[in-house]
Amino acid sequence: MTKRKLLIIEDDKDLAKITSDMLKSYGYEVETARDCEEAFALLTNIQFHLILMDINLPDGTGFEVCRELRKVSKVPVIFASARTSEDDKVRGLDMGGDDYLAKPYSLRELLARVNALVRRTYGADEEGKVWQFGEVVVDAGSRTVNRNGAEIKLALKEFDLLAYLCAHGNQIIRKEELLREVWGAFSEVEISTVAVHIRWLREKLEEDPASPRFIKTVWGVGYQIDGVKEA
Repeated sequence: MTKRKLLIIEDDKDLAKITSDMLKSYGYEVETARDCEEAFALLTNIQFHLILMDINLPDGTGFEVCRELRKVSKVPVIFASARTSEDDKVRGLDMGGDDYLAKPYSLRELLARVNALVRRTYGADEEGKVWQFGEVVVDAGSRTVNRNGAEIKLALKEFDLLAYLCAHGNQIIRKEELLREVWGAFSEVEISTVAVHIRWLREKLEEDPASPRFIKTVWGVGYQIDGVKEA
């Protein structure tokens, strides 16, 4: 099963490593950033499931990162800071934070809060599911795709796009949402990238790519996969 990806934004190297090692030991994938610049660089290229961030950073504040993040993403955010005044906590939550943890914190409490927020946000784990539409079977756990019993090789982003559409099967998903959720909150790729990847998926998975049965365009809005069911 694919692991949940966490980002720790923390300028204290020792604390970042201790926290990262602990979360990794409980099955999470973890990236760390020491300042706003590094954080935005990672957010541009990676889709995270949760962010743990300090407030006082060398080149700005966690409040600023959260404010910009909330313009493009609903990814859960936990503030972890030595700033423990009521005003700071209220400001953090008003900025779009989902939780506020005072330093020094216990790793046990942090893990409990991370686990609870992940469960609350994502509910049942989609990443271990298997979907089917027509003769195509998509296994999110093993990241494999089969059509008529033969494995179809997909590139990383092709699979991520397909899995996101399957997880929201039979729903119309806007192009902007697909770009944000598959390529990253601050991705600099063009919106046309989505259409290109949709075309590649059709060429690999549709019997007639020019007249697709399943991977449909909703003109002026986005895309959807018809007939998706859990296998």
